[in-house]
Amino acid sequence: MRLLVHIQKPFAVIAIVFVLTFTSFIGHAEASSSDTATITETASSLVGIKYAYGGTTKAGFDCSGFVTYVFKQHGIKLSRTSSGMYASGTKVEKDDLIEGDLVFFNTSGKGVSHVGIYIGDGKFAHASTSKGVSIAKLNDPHYWGKRYVGAKRITGANDVAFNN
Repeated sequence: MRLLVHIQKPFAVIAIVFVLTFTSFIGHAEASSSDTATITETASSLVGIKYAYGGTTKAGFDCSGFVTYVFKQHGIKLSRTSSGMYASGTKVEKDDLIEGDLVFFNTSGKGVSHVGIYIGDGKFAHASTSKGVSIAKLNDPHYWGKRYVGAKRITGANDVAFNN
């Protein structure tokens, strides 16, 4: 009996180490894919809220306030400005966009000045002065398509730009 206990103990320790090591990776992968879907759901649920310069609440949003609010609902703290957000994350090619990626535009003629959240099917959610929180086509030839700068993927705390 004593020999059996000595043999089982190392196996139990190895099994526990194995479970603890690999379940953290499995859980992280599931959380990442799940988070992108819930981020786009949160973003889409805010359509219709009015625009407010400097706005960061449901009382009114500007573009970066909207994105910051959505990601904050999912435990991710982003920079407060669109240019600060553009400096974080991992670059994504336009053809490789997935739901939850941030898309950036030059609307002022002075570099990155607008941000939205890609929601799939060539569309993104954003807050604009003319429509408040709304959905637009990324490749709209009359406006957004001409002003597209690039996209970033926020995949975890290491890619997030923190605003102190």
